[in-house]
Amino acid sequence: MRYLIKRPAPIFLLLLLCTCNKQKPSEHVNEKESIPYLNISYIDEYPHDTDAFTEGLLFHKGKLFESTGATSLPQTRSLFGEVNLETGKIEVKVELDREKYFGEGITFLNGRVFQLTYKSRTGFVYDEQTYQKIREFTIPSKEGWGLTTNGSILIMSDGTDKLTFLDPISLSVSKEIYVKENDYAVHNLNELEYVDGYIYANVWMTNEIIKIDSKDGKVVGRIDLTSYVKDAKNSFHDSLEMNGIAYNPERESFFITGKLWPKIYEIKTEM
Repeated sequence: MRYLIKRPAPIFLLLLLCTCNKQKPSEHVNEKESIPYLNISYIDEYPHDTDAFTEGLLFHKGKLFESTGATSLPQTRSLFGEVNLETGKIEVKVELDREKYFGEGITFLNGRVFQLTYKSRTGFVYDEQTYQKIREFTIPSKEGWGLTTNGSILIMSDGTDKLTFLDPISLSVSKEIYVKENDYAVHNLNELEYVDGYIYANVWMTNEIIKIDSKDGKVVGRIDLTSYVKDAKNSFHDSLEMNGIAYNPERESFFITGKLWPKIYEIKTEM
């Protein structure tokens, strides 16, 4: 995939990141928890469409894809497509009727694209090559939020502390796990990304991504992205919450963004 030439980090962002990286681990841990905060480093940044109300972000075959939802803001749309990293614009592959559906997370598996919607309890399956709809299915939760895959099964979030594993053929529930940090439930799980046995999840309305053991739901790490949220909002006042995690295996880096953000940030973190 073609990437932009690496640019120097903005001075403002560099100062924030340097301050963050110099913090001692103990400064990240309160009295009740001992979950480590993972060190992160800035790699690069790319433009992002400020009309895109981000619900999903992922790499597939070297290309970055994004899914978005249509809110009461007239410029927002429920769609997914390939992101042009030079312009931030999305080359639309599928768009839903905004009067019927609010688009949520997507993932690719076995030549298919799977898409969730918010409250309609309707999911869609498309052909990966033509993007023609193959079927619809009933989402097994009141709401659909994030979606990812471990390469053999689908994993979805619904805004609670639950992660639901779906068979990609029958689209029935194969198992459920509940995410806990030191035996306390972690709610508001949103956009998901699966990497090497772990599920990375945005926690809605926070500046954090949590790292979850996919076997038992235990939180094993946290990523604090407050400095990136501040930079996005300083660059574009209407930027909303962080939402969007895409792991690029070729570069071993994460691409992160948020709803209506002006930028996509590329970072590396200890795994």
